[in-house]
Amino acid sequence: MGILETLLVALALGCDAFAVGMGVGVRFCNSRQVFRLSFHFGLFQLLMPLAGWFLGKNAAGLVSQWGPWISFGLLCFIGGRMTYESLRREVPEVEGECPDPTRGFSLVVLSIATSLDAFGVGFSFGLLGKSLFISALWIGLTAAMMTWSAMRIGRRLSEQFGRRMETAGGLLLLGIAFKLLLA
Repeated sequence: MGILETLLVALALGCDAFAVGMGVGVRFCNSRQVFRLSFHFGLFQLLMPLAGWFLGKNAAGLVSQWGPWISFGLLCFIGGRMTYESLRREVPEVEGECPDPTRGFSLVVLSIATSLDAFGVGFSFGLLGKSLFISALWIGLTAAMMTWSAMRIGRRLSEQFGRRMETAGGLLLLGIAFKLLLA
């Protein structure tokens, strides 16, 4: 695959990371959170095609069967919680009301959820006997950059539009959850 095709695939695969990054960025956007989410999304987008390359057809069938349900559940939880917290009538915001999705188990599951497509790309590369490492590297770097920019955009929108953007971010995550389930 040429450089243009690789970049187009990387951009297509980075769209989920961009959407989730924007949704998370409206509420969680300090430098550490941006780094953690961008780094992990990029790392998983790099590793998942490599895992797809090395795993056989049976493992790919298992991931495609359960992966969307796991992603759906986590994104619904995080998106629902963000939406609920943004719609509460309480004016003072208490730090830590909504768990930080850029930490712990949520971070790992979000990273996996946004990179399942990359697993499929890696698996298909393996079936075709194509070289993968350079493409996987581009995919990972592109996802990291798209996540970073999405979180920054989400933060700016949140600063301008306040809690309405947090509600929109939560609803965006819920929409992505249903998209993953129906796809």
